[in-house]
Formats: sequence, C-alpha cells, structure tokens
Amino acid sequence: MYAIIDLETTGGQPTQDRITEIAIYIHDGDKVVDEYSTLLNPGRSIPFFITQLTGINDDMVRDAPKFHEVARKVVEMTEGCVFVAHNVRFDYSFLKKEFADLGYNYSRKTLCTVRLSRSLMPGQPSYSLGKLCQNIGIPLHDRHRAAGDAAATAILFDRLLKISQQEEALKSPALSPAETLAAVDATAPSGRSATTPKQPSPRKVKAVQEAIRTALLPPNITPEKVASLPQEAGVYYFHNEQGEVIYVGKSINIYKRIQQHFAVDYKSRKSLEFKNSISDITWELTGSELVALLYESHEIKRLKPLYNRQQRRSVFPAGIFLRTDENGYKHLYYGRADDHAESHPLIALGNQYKAKGFLFHKVAKFNLCQKMCDLYKTTGSCFDYQVHRCKGACIGLEPAEEYNQRVEAAIESFTYEHGSFVVAGAGRSATEKSVVVVENGRYLGFGYVDETFSARKLNDFKDVITRYNDNKDVQQIIRQYLRTKHKDKVKIFK
Repeated sequence: MYAIIDLETTGGQPTQDRITEIAIYIHDGDKVVDEYSTLLNPGRSIPFFITQLTGINDDMVRDAPKFHEVARKVVEMTEGCVFVAHNVRFDYSFLKKEFADLGYNYSRKTLCTVRLSRSLMPGQPSYSLGKLCQNIGIPLHDRHRAAGDAAATAILFDRLLKISQQEEALKSPALSPAETLAAVDATAPSGRSATTPKQPSPRKVKAVQEAIRTALLPPNITPEKVASLPQEAGVYYFHNEQGEVIYVGKSINIYKRIQQHFAVDYKSRKSLEFKNSISDITWELTGSELVALLYESHEIKRLKPLYNRQQRRSVFPAGIFLRTDENGYKHLYYGRADDHAESHPLIALGNQYKAKGFLFHKVAKFNLCQKMCDLYKTTGSCFDYQVHRCKGACIGLEPAEEYNQRVEAAIESFTYEHGSFVVAGAGRSATEKSVVVVENGRYLGFGYVDETFSARKLNDFKDVITRYNDNKDVQQIIRQYLRTKHKDKVKIFK
C-alpha cells in the first residue's frame, strides 16, 4: 500500500512554518482506493507570497481544523503504507515535525516520485511536478493546492508503477507469454480491460523497491555511486548536472560522511534544492586528516562553491590585534579585521563575539589587565585591580617590561609553539606518508613521500611538497589540529 501525500505550508522551514493543507491518496498497487484532503489552521498568519502561490488565505483556514485534530486520521490512513511524494523529504519532514510537536514519532518508509521518474522516464527536460505532468500528458488541476498536486502525483505514480511492471515482465524469463502480454496490456493508456489478467502478485516491482530503499539519496545519485565511495580520509566534491562543483567537504571516512549528508531530514526548500541538485560525486584521497582539512580550505577558496557559504571567505572576519602605547605597554585587543586593515591580526576568529570571549580567557589565564585589553572602559584603574587580580599596569604601577612578558606569553599560546616544523602523518597507501611544512611560522604546503624517505634538513621536506597559500584559516586549522590527540609525528627545526 502507498500513501501519496502533498502538503501546502506557510513557508519552507519545517522548524518554524506550519501546514495549511494536506491531501492523501491511498494506492493499493493497482489503483487509488481511498482519499482525504482538508485545509488546516496553521495557528499563524499566512504570508502574502504564499497566498499568491497557493491561493490559500487566512480567511479560508480560520475555521479549519488544527493539525492535532486530524493527526489520528493521518496516522490511521498511512499505517502500513509507503509515504510517497514528489520531493518526498520536504513533505515528510513537515509531517514528522508536526507529529513531533505532539510528542509522537511518525515514521514511514518513503518513496520519491522525482527519483522514480528519473529512473523510469529518463531524458525529460524537467522533473518538477508541473512540467513533468505537462510533458507526459497528466492533467494537473489546482496547481499548488494539496488535492490537485496529490491527485496528479497519484496518476504519475500509477504510471510509473505500470512502466516498472512492464519492464520486469518483458525481461523476466519466468513469465509465460500470456503473463507477459497481460503485463504489457496493463500499461496501455486505455488502462486495464475487464478481461486483462491482473499482474502476478508474487512478482515484486524492483524499480519501486529500489526507489524505496534509496529514497534518501539525491535523485541523480545511484546506489552504485554511493557504494563506490572510499572509506578513507579525503576531500569530496558534489557536482550539479552541468558538472560544476557546488559543495566541497572533507572527512576521515568519505563514505560515512556522505551517507550522513543524505540521511538528514532537510529543513528548508533551499536545503532540499541543494540535495536535489547533486548529480555526481568525486573525491581526492589525502590519507591524513590534517591534509584533508587544509586541502578542503584551499579548494573552497579556489572554487567558491555555491553551498559552502560559511567557508568561502578568504580570512576570518574578526581577530586579536596588538599595539604598543606611548609608555611602552603592549595592548591586546579584539575587533573586525576590516576595521584594522593596517594591522595584521595575531589570530583570526569567526566573529567578534568569539574574539571577545577568547580574549577574556587569555586575560584570566595570564593575569592581564582588562582595561589594557579594551575589555573594561574606565578612566581610572580596572575592576581587577580593585580586587587585587591586576598588578596595576592600567595606572602605571606595574613596570611595562614585567607586564609585557605576560602579554608575550599569552601571544605564544595562540601562535605556533615552534617556528619551523613538519607534521608527518598517514599517506594514501600503506607505503606512503604525508608531510605538512611550516617555516618561520608560515605554512608552505603539503606533499607525500615514500615510507623510506629520510630527511635531516627542513629544505629536504620543502623539496617534496606542493606549495599552497598561507592564510589565517590554515593557521587556525594547523593550531587546532596540533592540540588534538592526533597520532602524527611533529619534527621540529631550530
């Protein structure tokens, strides 16, 4: 049994928007046997642009039932059914959220008619519901209303089911000629005649089963492609139909990470568009987790993928800076990188809130003065001096030389511990090692060497690497990685 469902909503975010209309068509594998539709009161106003799209306005839903009043009906109708929809993750995510708000875990197997259409009707110019129905002659009335869209999806699903049955019948040697003829007749536009035998029930429709099994995958990604993904460290790329890279990621296990990508319930139309636009996956093995992190950062800056918005900037927008006043005292302070273009940040951070918190932590750990770090605004002594936690640099009581020593200690804690070093880690094979080179606090790049490689000087390592740009992002990556419980070897050069 299949429950073909369409929803209309107040917007595209299941976490904050609500359902305004639901339609359900129950298909028994042969025909539609039951149907149900109703408007729903979402408990909030419907945005004007949604009303323009669907025609549903506040007056229409004012006296409609709320979701909790129809929840039992939805559960009972869909019990034991496969949840079918066009772009199923969107509708399924909304229903799961509505039920979760009621304290109920709604769970069904799912099937996406977009994915099934791509599999059984390849080469269509578009697989959106409206254009697909137009291209293959399915009537679609009341577009962007739940009942109209669900009815069209039910016809589409029925046609896909018949195509799948036909293909199975034609290629199955176990069917008799009479059974094969019956299977072909069942897919004819005129439908099944009164004398046409029903499909042999023991024969399972493999395409539909496969669509259910792979419902979490993007429509253009095959199970074979996912099965071919390596369970190793590296960088992976999602491509659209034009071959353009739309997302770059990294993982110590590419296969598991991409499975996680596809397993999540997408929370917005934009995230659903992202998933549906993935048409191919490629990858580069790195062996080392550190190299994967560094190479991902490089590739995002080089390619500027559409869906890597958070990492496309070349530097972090905020940071910790250093200045020296006329009395020789060194001042640490935080701010936006753009506001201090003339000064190079000692460390770059994601935003000013993080930078401020980072600086507060260093002030406490190294017994620095809050006023000298622009964290306490006053014309006199800072508050810490009054409670005997500050030694008086803020009012000139502590000599600049003594105070500056603690400032330098703080600075050393968030720069590299050593000026020149090499991080040697796993390679792409058992006989290979990766090397990451930093010279005088500057990242030079990474490369690979044979396990028998022997080097005494830093220049020996510099000769085997590919050069990459140094920036605050990669400095942050290396610092954070070295603070983890990694198994790489760090070779230090004086």
